[in-house]
Amino acid sequence: MIVVRPAASDDVDQLLTLAEEMDRFYGTSQVGSLEFRRQQIHDALFSDFPAANTTLAFDGDTAIGFAAYSFLWPAVGLTCSLYLKELFVSQAHRRRGLGRVLMESLFEVGRRHNCSRVEWTADRDNEDPRRTTGRRHPTAAIEHRVGGTRQCADRAARPTDAQSRMTSSPG
Repeated sequence: MIVVRPAASDDVDQLLTLAEEMDRFYGTSQVGSLEFRRQQIHDALFSDFPAANTTLAFDGDTAIGFAAYSFLWPAVGLTCSLYLKELFVSQAHRRRGLGRVLMESLFEVGRRHNCSRVEWTADRDNEDPRRTTGRRHPTAAIEHRVGGTRQCADRAARPTDAQSRMTSSPG
């Protein structure tokens, strides 16, 4: 059974394993020692001033995917938006809908925090995100309105509507 939850400081080693696989996917070799990278993850996610938040997907006790995100301000109506920096699913667990499950969990985080939208970009060389959204633009900025406030609801249809919009970016 797949479980999605916020990452905790005890998850650093599992995040490191996923990050190393992600680096290989993007063609990057390991930078620094394992201890250095472990400390980087801890500092970025679990320090007194974290740089990002991370949601992890688990199959049993094994982390098989993650979504790293931050909140941005201002957005429409002086709300916040949730910006997805990275979504990664381990190769062995792709094509099972896990990316969509992670995205739905982020939409829920956005609703809980009254974000007006969730935003992300797709790398031109990565077909999977565009296939998931049904879009074929070479590079794209993608937005999903979550409608968490009255101001946003007035401008973006009803608060419960899940409207997606995609706009092409130069490149």
